Amino acid sequence: MTYAIIEADGKQLWVQPGKYYDLNYIPGEPGDNIQLNRILIVKQQDNIYLGNPCIESITIKAKILKHLTGRKINVFKIKAKKNSRKKNGHRQKLTRLLIEEILN
Repeated sequence: MTYAIIEADGKQLWVQPGKYYDLNYIPGEPGDNIQLNRILIVKQQDNIYLGNPCIESITIKAKILKHLTGRKINVFKIKAKKNSRKKNGHRQKLTRLLIEEILN
C-alpha cells in the first residue's frame, strides 16, 4: 500500500494513487497534469520517508479531472431589536484531482 500525506491549501490530505480528491480551485484546464511538491510523509512498500517539513526529492503527479462547486452554505445574520436581517449564500469553487503516481 502506497500513500502520501500532502499539504494543499493549508490542509493536510492523505492521498493514494488512483483515487481522486476535491481541493480548493486550482487554475488549469481539465486534462492538465500538475505536480504537487509539498509532501510531508510518503510510505512505499516497507519504506517510510519523513520530511522536515517537506520531502524535496519526491513529487506527486496529478491530473485535473474537472472544476465544480461545493455544497451551499447559508449565512444568516440578525441584529436583535433593530429589525435587521441579512441572508447570504456561498458555494466554494473546487477542483477534482486524480492522483496518478508518486514519483521518486
